[in-house]
Amino acid sequence: QVQLVESGGGLVQPGGSLRLSCAASGRTFSIYYMGWYRQAPGKQRELVASITSGGSTNYADSVKDRFTISRDNAKNTVYLQMNSLKTEDTAVYYCNFNRAAWGRGTQVTVSS
Repeated sequence: QVQLVESGGGLVQPGGSLRLSCAASGRTFSIYYMGWYRQAPGKQRELVASITSGGSTNYADSVKDRFTISRDNAKNTVYLQMNSLKTEDTAVYYCNFNRAAWGRGTQVTVSS
């Protein structure tokens, strides 16, 4: 079983930055995809950014110029650097493993 441990969420002001981390443990040799999703109250969960085992990345249009996804293969960890945060970025952010398993989520609140 794969365990996903998320960290880095919190409260920031508009224009600020946060760095989210998701560390995978267990049967991690089979990882081919890691992604960050978010869900705001009353809205559906949406893809924010993803990265494959080959290093290719994908971003939602709303974040592509502000967020950066990266990975550390030795640590089985994926990161999401979030810059120039907006109030619209407020949501629970979830880590996803192989488009199947989910982390518990971490709250990101952007407010003045």
